[in-house]
Amino acid sequence: MDPRVEKLAKVLVHYSLKVKKGQIFKIQGEVVTLPLIKAVYKEAVEVGAYPFVQVRIPDNEETFLKYASDSQMKFISPLVKTEINKIDILLVIWGNDNTRYLAGVDSRRQAMIQRTNRPLMKKLFQRIHDKSLSWCGTMFPSQANAQDADMSLSDYEDFVYKAGHVLSGDPVKYWTKIYREQQRLVKILNRFDRIHLESADTDLKLRVKGRKWINCAGTENFPDGEIFTGPIENTAEGYIRYSYPAVYMGKEVEDVRLEFKNGKVVSESAGKNKDFLTQMLNIDKGARFIGEFAIGTNYEIKKFTKNILFDEKIGGTCHLAVGASIPESGGKNQSSLHWDMVCNLKNDSQIKADGKVIYRNGKFVI
Repeated sequence: MDPRVEKLAKVLVHYSLKVKKGQIFKIQGEVVTLPLIKAVYKEAVEVGAYPFVQVRIPDNEETFLKYASDSQMKFISPLVKTEINKIDILLVIWGNDNTRYLAGVDSRRQAMIQRTNRPLMKKLFQRIHDKSLSWCGTMFPSQANAQDADMSLSDYEDFVYKAGHVLSGDPVKYWTKIYREQQRLVKILNRFDRIHLESADTDLKLRVKGRKWINCAGTENFPDGEIFTGPIENTAEGYIRYSYPAVYMGKEVEDVRLEFKNGKVVSESAGKNKDFLTQMLNIDKGARFIGEFAIGTNYEIKKFTKNILFDEKIGGTCHLAVGASIPESGGKNQSSLHWDMVCNLKNDSQIKADGKVIYRNGKFVI
């Protein structure tokens, strides 16, 4: 086994998730992620936890979405409901044989399954918020993800492990340092109310008074590197053009432009897959509101790879998610959608807070 896989497993179990003896631990991923699944499973057994594995089969998901009846699409298994209430820890390992396996599925049916799963998503967020459930999402580098990133597999493996500082002597020490540095910024940001984002083709204002900025340093995502909050739901005014394609459920939407009034997306356009964008924004009444505003702080991630785990963390970018708020930020928006879209702020860009420039051309200036 690649020794980096074992090292990543140790970081996930002992730092990100802090797995303890006696905890029920679900590990989820596709067949291609089995090396990391096995390494995490072994580490969890040695801790004394009760790990179990769910191997996802994308072909089955495609078959279900294409051929299931409406009643099947609206069904949630009581076993799944029990599981989401009983597990103590959830690790989702991303990594695909085919990142576009849902590209041929009707967007209306994709929207329907999103609505069906909304109660599960809401429960997951609630349990994370009240700390009754620990969760983390991570990446195992696969051939398909490497192709999306326009890299060879070996180069992509190096990219993934470097982004998490798994190659360093002590990754936990590194992420602990990042936490301290970001906590200083969080304390300052929590004093502000009015946020004004300005860059090419973007002029967007929103308010965050009373909401909480969250420091992300390797516990709920790995790799990590962002600071986020949940804007006041009815305050977004203006427009934004996203610099990078927005990828969701196997569909790539290019040149996304959104206009907001009273917090709501009132018009949207895209250079590719605009119909899918509109279908997702119409999933439910909360899908057209901002659930998250975040600033990426991982300057080891320099390249857009069409994988949101990395792309939203790119140092010198921000991302705004339409749809569900993350409760720990104080956000109240509810939706079955949570779609992060990334905007480059490295050139001719700034963020003001209560009229003061706090961020310019990809760097904090506070």
